[in-house]
Amino acid sequence: MKILYEDSNILAIDKPSGIAVHADGRTKEKTIADWIIKNYPTMKNVGESELYENKKVKTEIKKPGIVHRLDRDTSGVLLLAKNGKAYQFLKNKFQNREVRKIYLAIVSGNVKNERGIINKPIGKSPKDFRRYLAGRGARGEMREAVTEYRVLKRLPGFTVLEVRPKTGRTHQIRVHMKYINHPVACDSLYNPGKPCPKGIKRLALHAKSIEFKNLKGESIKIESKLPKEFEKLL
Repeated sequence: MKILYEDSNILAIDKPSGIAVHADGRTKEKTIADWIIKNYPTMKNVGESELYENKKVKTEIKKPGIVHRLDRDTSGVLLLAKNGKAYQFLKNKFQNREVRKIYLAIVSGNVKNERGIINKPIGKSPKDFRRYLAGRGARGEMREAVTEYRVLKRLPGFTVLEVRPKTGRTHQIRVHMKYINHPVACDSLYNPGKPCPKGIKRLALHAKSIEFKNLKGESIKIESKLPKEFEKLL
């Protein structure tokens, strides 16, 4: 696991695509949380745990130092708290929208406008417990979600976007791109069975950078290099 930034309170790693941030109670595959506990044992009890119930068996899932998450197949910058003070500090930063995140996404189709803002609350899909939904048909609590984007490049059949989520809802970018009929390429959940850009065999979403102020008040910007298959395509 490549470390992008580290001080006495905060750790940032370059998360690869294809690995979950923490367990979900259904599978036993290794996760980022397992790597954290092995390499940073003092972080084991930092933050929260969650009880998952599967087939009437309850399992405690550790989330050591995890203050935000990336989807399993999303790569890029993942920020972690090394102690309780840092955990609360970063949680407050995220809740107050004082953390600036930039993603690179390759989406299906030709996005008409050079820039756009998607301001559409997100709820649960009534058809699939794994999916979320913006707009008509969404169920349960509707949570505010705002995503800004701008076009970086146009490819045959695809558009490359710089995306800035202003809120942090589960699957937010994937759901909002689906809502405007330009789902993220190679997304098996929201864009199944559709063509992928040449050379891309994974979700075409990368957490490119994250910017915030640390506990000393210093401005920190952490960047992750584009995956090789993205660089080659672009």
